[in-house]
Amino acid sequence: MKKPSLRGLLRKVHEDQEGAVSIETILIIGAIALPILIFLLYHAWPRIRDYFNTGLDTLQTDPTTAGGQ
Repeated sequence: MKKPSLRGLLRKVHEDQEGAVSIETILIIGAIALPILIFLLYHAWPRIRDYFNTGLDTLQTDPTTAGGQ
């Protein structure tokens, strides 16, 4: 039996297209998600942080009115 060569193995791996669609899909989703995450970090995060800090401050100063009742 002939021992497989490194060149033959590399050719077989290079020609194998299985899984290419899933990798392309992941790259497309990442290319769409990355700008959205960057936008959220720079524009929406300060508002979210202020909202939770305000709620935390209200809870620490007067816990009876923190529920909004």
